[in-house]
Amino acid sequence: MSTSTPADDGNESDQELSQAEADELIDEIERRRSLQGVAAVAVAAIGILFSLFQLFLAAKSFTFTVPLPLVADWQVSLQLLQANAVHVAFALVITFLLFPGSTGDGFVARYLGRVVPALTEQFGEENPLTRAASGLRRGFRWAFLDPEMERVTVFDLVCILGAVLSAFYFLTEFAEIQNMRVFGIDSGRPVTAVYTFLDPILGSIPFVSEYSYAMALGVIGILLVLEATRRTLGLPLMLIVASFIVYARWGFLISGNTPFIGLLAIPELTWPDIIQNLWYNTENGVFGIPVTVSVSFIYIFILFGSFLEMSGAGQWFIDLAYAVTGKRKGGPAKASILASGFMGTISGSSIANTVTTGAFTIPLMKRSGYSPEFSGAVEASASSGGQILPPVMGAAAFLMVQYTATPFREIIILATIPAIVFFFGVWVMVHLKAVQEGIGGLEDETVGLVDHLKRGWFYLVPIGLLLYYLIIERLSVSRSAWFTLVALVALIAVVSAYSHETRGRLAAVFAAVVGLEVASFTLAGVPVTGLIGGAGAGLPLGEAVGIVGSRIGWYMMFAGAVTLLSKPNLNAEYLDLNPKVKESTEAVGEKLGRDIDSQPARLGAFVVKSMDEGARTAVPVVIAVAAAGIIPGVISVSGLGPNLTSLLLALSGGSIVVMLLVTAVASIILGMGMPTTVTYIILISMLASPLVEFGIPLLAAHLFILYFGVIADITPPVAVAAYAASGVAKSDPFETGVKAFSLSLNKAIVPFAFVLAPGIVLLREKANAAELPIRDQYRVVGFSDLAELSYSVPEIIIPVIGVFLGVIALGATVIGTLYTRVDSVGRGGFALSSLLLMAPGLLSESVFDLLSLVGVTPSPDALLLDLTLRGVGLALFAALTVRNRRKLDTDGSEPTASVTAEST
Repeated sequence: MSTSTPADDGNESDQELSQAEADELIDEIERRRSLQGVAAVAVAAIGILFSLFQLFLAAKSFTFTVPLPLVADWQVSLQLLQANAVHVAFALVITFLLFPGSTGDGFVARYLGRVVPALTEQFGEENPLTRAASGLRRGFRWAFLDPEMERVTVFDLVCILGAVLSAFYFLTEFAEIQNMRVFGIDSGRPVTAVYTFLDPILGSIPFVSEYSYAMALGVIGILLVLEATRRTLGLPLMLIVASFIVYARWGFLISGNTPFIGLLAIPELTWPDIIQNLWYNTENGVFGIPVTVSVSFIYIFILFGSFLEMSGAGQWFIDLAYAVTGKRKGGPAKASILASGFMGTISGSSIANTVTTGAFTIPLMKRSGYSPEFSGAVEASASSGGQILPPVMGAAAFLMVQYTATPFREIIILATIPAIVFFFGVWVMVHLKAVQEGIGGLEDETVGLVDHLKRGWFYLVPIGLLLYYLIIERLSVSRSAWFTLVALVALIAVVSAYSHETRGRLAAVFAAVVGLEVASFTLAGVPVTGLIGGAGAGLPLGEAVGIVGSRIGWYMMFAGAVTLLSKPNLNAEYLDLNPKVKESTEAVGEKLGRDIDSQPARLGAFVVKSMDEGARTAVPVVIAVAAAGIIPGVISVSGLGPNLTSLLLALSGGSIVVMLLVTAVASIILGMGMPTTVTYIILISMLASPLVEFGIPLLAAHLFILYFGVIADITPPVAVAAYAASGVAKSDPFETGVKAFSLSLNKAIVPFAFVLAPGIVLLREKANAAELPIRDQYRVVGFSDLAELSYSVPEIIIPVIGVFLGVIALGATVIGTLYTRVDSVGRGGFALSSLLLMAPGLLSESVFDLLSLVGVTPSPDALLLDLTLRGVGLALFAALTVRNRRKLDTDGSEPTASVTAEST
């Protein structure tokens, strides 16, 4: 039976959040400004330029042509360092516009704010000293403070100027930068040689003449990155990054003779050495590998997600989830899991995913009978999994591609099973909670699955194309994303122009365009637009068709646009764009004083708004990777890496369990309140090598760190995703975080499972592993490996089945229900069976470590021991399950309601 209540039950706390309320909640959590007027237009314009720049890079790499009307086209050819510098400069400018430097509630502002009251009390308001201090306070507030979070300050403009000057220097003086790589940063021109008008003023100052303009810009640039990090990601991360810079300069003071700590001693480095390596380098530092990955991979995928979201795919995926599961037991919570997984394809942010999906799913979960805390926990837990769910995953997955030199399609393959296990585990827990509480499904708030697919099947096409390009065609990540993005916009253009009235016209325009292009290439060897410059030699028909076929997406866009212009008042039958698109056209119409809200305007607004939103979403990620890149930069320039590995190996005492636990705890602590991307970059720089030294496959080690970085988003006390969910659910934030962590416990156990049994992530040791470096000893399995039953059954199939069964046992442990309530003894037994089924190696290695302390060193057959322990776990799980089922049959009822239990 269903326990859902009508949507209009009068409980205000159960009402869905509007789009504006959801956006406001995200802005509040991320501390963004609410800009109006010129500032808002500036942010949008710069964001669109940022996206256009990245689209040119994705389409043409670092050499492209910018068409300029009435003048010659602008040929652009960038070096990697230049592209990275422009990328970061865009992000810095938008950061200083969107994020306030201070709202007056910080420690420094509060401390300085006491000065004037103290002077007033001591000397009176009319005292010259008090009046001077009051004037300084007004000036300081005007220049630095933005308490209402709605205006751009003078300090922001100064920071923007510094970011622009830095990017301009990279673009115009790259030859000087190349010379500095040979002769050092001090070989560059001094500031007074660049700005000659400053020579009479600053020329006599030793500091100005001693250091070059490049040195000054490097210092300013790094300080701007630190300031942008403080604004977007918080003071703790800024202090961590700054401490590494300080360590690079004065780490040589550490004595090499000090036990353990002496391993951190480094050679003495000068400030010019540090600045050159951190600012003018693409191998390490601000513009190192993380920013290179952002330029090449991360931004274009964020842009793809933004286009998909603005097309209305987000709401369609949510409705799809409810169509699939809404009427099942605990349907709203199960739909939340599916919807969050779908949205993970669109958004790599746990907070945005939680609020966007939760605005719809959490009220329905509450109305169906789940508590506010549990409802928020389900949404936060599932939304945090978006970063580990293929095919898109989060930004850290693209970093993994670069750091491990692994094709993205292989990352998708090895990440698939653990991700499915995680979402299955949350599904099991919400189902068991529904059994425990007697919660049914929705009756009248879902749509038919077939009808829903008919209305929005085209939203699945871009995801299918992405997988096709990545796995079948084996294109690069950036090219795959570019082709998929073009296909998405083409589909939206066609669907936007399609109706029963216009479908004939749309087909005719498309056929005419394709026919003319084929004829033009066949007869003249150029497209129709190229005939203006004269005809060339014709091409064979097959070759002409091939060229036209590769451009089919652009012809679809053209046909859709022409059809819409011929019928501007058309209402698309199958397309429901994101509400933000209509809000944009209405806002522009209000500014112009006339109604422009037509379908062609909405299509244009869809493209422009997608680029704007993509830039806003990408900015914190770009700042994060730029700041985090400083840490591996310091480790590299100081030569700390090998010593750090030796220190961690010594501290672990040779125990793989201790090393894994240290890594897990460090990931969670460091990741609290920080993006997963930052946590991943920092920890793989320090911990990946020690993990690999223990014999853990490189890819498994990286995925282990990634998983625990994701867990940090729902781990109290700083569970940012859970707190975002509590804002939607109107629940207690801490309790929501605790429940979210308990629902995600399998996400904490699965990483231990796959590092100790690599077959779970489809990794196999190479035949000649003994002859290879440790990093290269494993590979992703192929079909031939799966067909080799002597390998695949014990190494892959049994461990994978064990993980899935262990997740069910874990659900019974956490929720306290299977078929009926589980007593305390049963919960303990289920917990033990879960551990034995999922990660028996964790238990056996712990026992071996304890035995080694008393001088006993057992050496059993590892595979046989693993299978034996899993067998014990299976027997225990089966016995407890049968016992619980018999208890239900004996009692004759479920825990709290007479609802028939579904089989998990």
